[in-house]
Amino acid sequence: MSDEFLICTNGHETTWPAIEYGAWAASSTQGRVTLLGIAEPRGGASFDTKPPLEEIFARAVQLFEEKGVHYTLEVRNGDAEQIIPPEANKRGGITVIGRLARPRLRRFFAGRSIRHLLAEIASPILYVPQVCLPLKKMLVCSGGLGYEVSAEQVAIRLGLATRAQMILLHVAPPVDLDYPSARAEQEHWRELGKANTLSGRNLRQAQDAARAAGLEAEIRARQGNVVEEILAEIKGGNYDLVCMGSPYGGHGLRHLYGPNVTDEVAERAECPILTARYARGK
Repeated sequence: MSDEFLICTNGHETTWPAIEYGAWAASSTQGRVTLLGIAEPRGGASFDTKPPLEEIFARAVQLFEEKGVHYTLEVRNGDAEQIIPPEANKRGGITVIGRLARPRLRRFFAGRSIRHLLAEIASPILYVPQVCLPLKKMLVCSGGLGYEVSAEQVAIRLGLATRAQMILLHVAPPVDLDYPSARAEQEHWRELGKANTLSGRNLRQAQDAARAAGLEAEIRARQGNVVEEILAEIKGGNYDLVCMGSPYGGHGLRHLYGPNVTDEVAERAECPILTARYARGK
């Protein structure tokens, strides 16, 4: 995981949680921060206001200095959804973003900004609708076939800062086609931690990696609609961070881990969401 954090704000108060969380993450990993302010045209953050960047920059600088974080400040003019992806992709590292406070009418016609950003940004993303610190318990949602490895690696590094507990969740979705791997998945979903299936083996590898790093890690399984089961686990589990493999990185998972799962969870969950695309060979 790169030690560079790109924290993005359009000046709206709803982006402050991303600044606060990004400052904590950078401080915990001895990382560096670039605070990217997007000066949007009138109507960007709301119909009748254009929040100034000066105030939120001043607060951010004070926070960075309190935490001893090395930082740089940059400003770009334009629309956040158009500015952030190319800036994130040319830098790599982790992009930290919050809610951009778009008007309902804009969300209705264009969709939520997070969907566009997940599709366009190739590097890991921390989406922070609200701050949940200290990080004590995190959920890693696993399709079970290995595409979530990149997200697991980032999660382990963040979790080490507070010795957070890691729960590795696999949801066995309804399967209509009758073929051997699907039958094995359905028969052994309750005991994936011991099952000799591809999902079981990959989950155990993830558990071993977390434990080797010094984290407490537990495998948990559910069965049903993937999105609804993940959201139910989040709601009942009191998690401080949810980690998911990006659906845009491993298209071979579409039959098990639908391409909109991460989008839908990010839209509906209230805790921070970390997504990372699958990187083949890592």
